[in-house]
Amino acid sequence: MLKIIGGTFKGRQLKTLPKDDFSIRPMLGMMKKSVFDIITPVLPDSLFLDLYAGVGSVGIEALSRGAKKVVFAEISDKSIALVKYNLKMLQLEDKADIIKCDVIKGFPKFQNKYDIIFLGPPYKDGAKNALALTYPTLKNIVLFSMLKENGIVISQRHRNEPVDEVVGLNNYRTEKYGDTVVCFYRM
Repeated sequence: MLKIIGGTFKGRQLKTLPKDDFSIRPMLGMMKKSVFDIITPVLPDSLFLDLYAGVGSVGIEALSRGAKKVVFAEISDKSIALVKYNLKMLQLEDKADIIKCDVIKGFPKFQNKYDIIFLGPPYKDGAKNALALTYPTLKNIVLFSMLKENGIVISQRHRNEPVDEVVGLNNYRTEKYGDTVVCFYRM
């Protein structure tokens, strides 16, 4: 069961994939609460980009807590259908855009500069091979100048995923939750 944990829609349940479908790994509630507690001061009226959106729980949480607009980026048709369903159920379609794309290759599709960019890429592919999508995604954020002047990038990754320093981004805070690391960056 995946719930919105704060804001206008606190307590509302989001539709997710069946329990036996492991293609999406939603952000744990305690981790989500911590991340949103950290970004609360900059969230109201923000333009928020949710990369690797899954069922949209992070972007919808941002809308519930006052983000002006969220752009959801996802490649999976199943995931996009769930994002659309969840937005419609909460009557948030007018505050959201959905872009179907391969996040690594699709950066030219993101036309705006964002106040907050969240990326929670999958840790493994369908064959359980480790993926390393965080570093190339962070590099593209800088390359395509996607962050507003005082914007924040939040990156969720597996602790064993290698991430080198990205020129142009300053990692100013790191939080650890079991096997997951959440890093906060500014330009």
